[in-house]
Amino acid sequence: MERAQEQASTGGPDQPARRPGETGTALELLVHGVGGTTPQEMLDDPRTVRITGDGIAAVFRRADDVDAETSPDGRRRDGPVPEAYVWCNLTSGNGTRALWLLLLPFMVVNLAHWMRPNARGRRRTVRLYGLLVRLAGLTLTVLLVSAACEVALDLVAWQCAGTRACADRHSWLGFLSPTVSDGGWWSSPGRRLALASFVPTALTGLLWYLSRRTWSDYESQQPPARDPEPDEDGDRPSALGRPGFWYGRRLVARLRAAHTAAGLVTVAAAVAGAAARHDREPGGPAALNTMGLLLEAALVACAVAVVWVVCRRGRSERRIDRELDERFVRRLPLAALVLLALALLYAGWERPGWESAGRLPGDATFGGLALVQGLLVIVLAGVAHALHRTDPDRRAVLRGLGGPAVAMLACALGGVMSGGVSQRVSDWLDGTGTSIDGPPVLLTWQASVIPPLIVVLLVLFGWLAHRAWQLARAEREAVARDYPDEVQDRARTSRIAYTRAMASLTDRGPRVVAVTSGVTLLLGAGALVGALTTDETPGEAAQGTYPVVHGAAETAQALGSWLIGLGFILFVTWGRRAYKDAAARRTIGILWDVGTFWPRAAHPFAPPCYAERAVPDLTWRIATWTRVTGGRLVISGHSQGSVLAAAAAWQLAPSTRRRVALLTYGSPLERLYGRWFPAHFGPAALSSLHREIDCWRNLYRLTDPIGGPVRLPGNHDLGVDHVPLQDPLSYGRNDLHPLPAPILGHSDYQADPVFAEERRKLLARLRPGLPAPRHTAEPPCPGPEAEQGAEAEAGAEAGADAGPQSSSGRSSA
Repeated sequence: MERAQEQASTGGPDQPARRPGETGTALELLVHGVGGTTPQEMLDDPRTVRITGDGIAAVFRRADDVDAETSPDGRRRDGPVPEAYVWCNLTSGNGTRALWLLLLPFMVVNLAHWMRPNARGRRRTVRLYGLLVRLAGLTLTVLLVSAACEVALDLVAWQCAGTRACADRHSWLGFLSPTVSDGGWWSSPGRRLALASFVPTALTGLLWYLSRRTWSDYESQQPPARDPEPDEDGDRPSALGRPGFWYGRRLVARLRAAHTAAGLVTVAAAVAGAAARHDREPGGPAALNTMGLLLEAALVACAVAVVWVVCRRGRSERRIDRELDERFVRRLPLAALVLLALALLYAGWERPGWESAGRLPGDATFGGLALVQGLLVIVLAGVAHALHRTDPDRRAVLRGLGGPAVAMLACALGGVMSGGVSQRVSDWLDGTGTSIDGPPVLLTWQASVIPPLIVVLLVLFGWLAHRAWQLARAEREAVARDYPDEVQDRARTSRIAYTRAMASLTDRGPRVVAVTSGVTLLLGAGALVGALTTDETPGEAAQGTYPVVHGAAETAQALGSWLIGLGFILFVTWGRRAYKDAAARRTIGILWDVGTFWPRAAHPFAPPCYAERAVPDLTWRIATWTRVTGGRLVISGHSQGSVLAAAAAWQLAPSTRRRVALLTYGSPLERLYGRWFPAHFGPAALSSLHREIDCWRNLYRLTDPIGGPVRLPGNHDLGVDHVPLQDPLSYGRNDLHPLPAPILGHSDYQADPVFAEERRKLLARLRPGLPAPRHTAEPPCPGPEAEQGAEAEAGAEAGADAGPQSSSGRSSA
């Protein structure tokens, strides 16, 4: 079928191509939004054919339109040929993908990388910002592997297996217990640690495998290579237009090698550290002590090499970088693996009289990681503030501090998950709470801050609910003004006003993030100070104080352990439901799709970037169709599809971009991306996109919690934003709507007659077969001033669009 379509587009292998400008054929490329949909729904036809692509992402047409470019009926076609790009399988499908939610801290810190403020003339400061985020991402990898080492090596192999009371309660640990196994071969502390180290080692290997496998499946698609055109400016307002932006193979491979080596070095240090401390005691074997010192020095050298690799310059975006840093990608993880093998051999050596007591050495690791993360976030905030001052953007969230706030949340997620899991496993192993010492004190403190954080969040949500009630009251008068000729129904008015009020709460998201991040930083600092000053758990530290204080400390410590266990269950269950249930996916889909839209520039173990597959797909399709046929094209994008459409438009050559019109609806381009990612979707970037494409029209509703206006600055002759669409279409019952009209919100924009009207005007703009000469001013886009002039030509197409075209392009939120 793909071969047939290629021949249809070019007129056959031995015949010259026919140009849509001569036949009147144009193309409408539909891109759906969050949650996905089927090609049958998008094209409003049960008979669809895959033109190109695979089972993950593909382009579909109606069966009747496969050869539309060369068909005799195509010469009489007034409307465009609709094509549907279906990419939903990039972010949904198999229920096991819910496990990606466990990588949420990695995804969040990767988001912080792209949230830097816009800057002018501060290239070194921009690089410092990226460096700090990459270092924060490295600490999260070390923290995750350290938490696995804490559970497997310390709690299980060192403490529980070394304590008779604990080993008796868990028979599966009997062969590791010196007393239960009567001094068996595996009962030596070093051999127990060596055996248990396979758990964190397997975790590190799994993360490496998933990162490499998902890159091959999702992110290995190369953008089309092209030579710069004479009038093309290399310094673009948005980096999304650079040739190598959506192809980060070199950086991801280098970071994957560094993070894998960091994980292996962490395991090796945990295993070798305990044995080296024993060998340094008075009377210890001199040979083993020397081996331990050499091994620790090698581990430090490898760790320094890992940090150096992470600190190297990040992405090469101005060209498609197809080379790999082989010496880092292959040698660094191999060297770390060799050191791990030597550490296991060193720890497993026979040491008569060595017994495990107390906690495994290395408690300071978690305190050091927490301190380093806090310092990185504080310095990152200072860098972000300096960047924001160079080019202030009043719409940027938190005055440019959105990235540091999100990075703080990523570190908090990692710390809470590590502390909660360790505390939960300790409670499970030690039912009486007296046989083992439990996890490091800091992890218990971190798990104990969960209940007070939840209290703060509940207060915050209560404020949001009160604010929504206030906004709903204020919106009632606006609803009455929007339907002046209707008999007002109090219940109907209240529902519409409440929907608008709830939709407006999206714009208060930055405040929620700011409060949560600030409280988390304070609680984390308090936990670190409490652990270092008391060296006791919160319950033990509160003994002798007021009964209410001691009771609160004990309650927080107990609840923190149970809440994190319950949270993990709900996390995975909710994630699995979101991938199987379309309604649940719409609830969290936009946040997840925002997180996985961006390339993995700060953390290689984050969930895969679907845009590194989707954007090249769209760019290839647009560029090849316009080159082969000489035609012009309108990209119709809904919700997240509008972001993909804009990213693809930036990647096009200027000559191709001038043949493209953009129709966005329910779009988060400015409301979400422009505010949170000002360096890439800020006012300057969106204004440049508006100037460079042929025409752009944006539709939105006040009841839409995701989509909004583009808000281009300055006075523009070409109107991008349409006035807010009326929702619902009818307030009460009438001849056209005998039954109550639903409140559509973010979905089904095609149900509004304005959608078809605006599309007809765009198609009227695209009627010429060739773009206007570059030295000639192009006619204005059909904005408020040009709509009447385009009405006559648009009306000529009404007959064609009123049929199948009027309902094509259905996309699901």
